[in-house]
Amino acid sequence: MPTSTAPLPRGPHKLTREEVEASQRERILIAMTEAVGAKGFANTLVADVVRGAGVSRATFYALFRDKDDCFAAAYAWAAAAMASTLEAATTAAPNDSGAGGDDAFERLRAVLRAYLAWLAAAPELARTFLVEVYAAGSDAIEQRHESLGLFVDLVAATLGDRPGPFGDSPEQRFAVEALVSAVSSMVTHLVGTGQADRLPELEEPLMELAHQLDGTTTTTP
Repeated sequence: MPTSTAPLPRGPHKLTREEVEASQRERILIAMTEAVGAKGFANTLVADVVRGAGVSRATFYALFRDKDDCFAAAYAWAAAAMASTLEAATTAAPNDSGAGGDDAFERLRAVLRAYLAWLAAAPELARTFLVEVYAAGSDAIEQRHESLGLFVDLVAATLGDRPGPFGDSPEQRFAVEALVSAVSSMVTHLVGTGQADRLPELEEPLMELAHQLDGTTTTTP
């Protein structure tokens, strides 16, 4: 994910109006993420965001209605980047459903590893969208709920081609939801207590939990 909030060069340039606006918007979203991660949502002001982004208040309000609107856009932007990362991890993992189902768990491992590494590399972003999101109001909480639902869909698709409790039926989906809830709870705890650097350590316990829910034994990667 981009982390630079460097302003556009002064003076004449060859950027189109759309390119300038896109750059300003991205810098504002990054600045919102960093400000909320550092100060908390309640203590973050529009002034903090425009200062971090290197834009004027007029530019901010030309692009967003208010702080809440900007936070919602930042959440959607981060969620899209996360989704791309996880999809890439799934695509790169083994995908031979005829191999007794083991490849499904290797794909799950790839998804978890990418998710944990992505958040560990961006602790302010992780705190913003896993912890501070609950201080940002009902709309932001609904965004978080929708993101968890998409994560459930991804895990269900990853494991759904093998026999066992994971899949798309209501009974099978409950097992996936239980696993995703465990992921969310453990990740949020480490991020909320300032231990985002330890997130990759969760890979093995979470894989062990997945095997326990599936009724299978773990194998050393």
